[in-house]
Amino acid sequence: MDRRRCIAAAATQGLARTPLAAALSACSHSGTWPEGMAEIKWDRDTCVRCSMVISDRRFAAEMRGGEKNIAFKFDDIGCAVFWMRDKQKEHPWLADSATRFWVADVTGTGDKWLEARKARYVGGKTSPMAYNYGAIAYAEAGASDFEEMRQHVLAKGK
Repeated sequence: MDRRRCIAAAATQGLARTPLAAALSACSHSGTWPEGMAEIKWDRDTCVRCSMVISDRRFAAEMRGGEKNIAFKFDDIGCAVFWMRDKQKEHPWLADSATRFWVADVTGTGDKWLEARKARYVGGKTSPMAYNYGAIAYAEAGASDFEEMRQHVLAKGK
């Protein structure tokens, strides 16, 4: 029996206020994902570039596009930047404006997502792969746009 039917059955039997019903309903929330974004299974999904488990919810990123609407997940925006550079010939759709690209807001806990190319980036963060950029929604002193951040990351040469 799926979770919804189980909760409905519990409610009709007067069990909706039991700890079991509360526990079942709490398990249903898996994150707030923008439309079209594939769910990231924290501590299970791995970065397509470095194969590290995606666990720090403040630095994750995802890209989706192409004919098959493939989703690629990253543990650090720096991994996404290098992967885009290295896979351009294999996936020409990366340059297409229809390609969707999200990055976690560094001020959140994996519940806030930004369009990666429109986000601002602040350095000095301790990110999973030490590219050390975090995305923020609004410009602030010292923040870079996507292209500036991308150039700094590529200059590191990892």
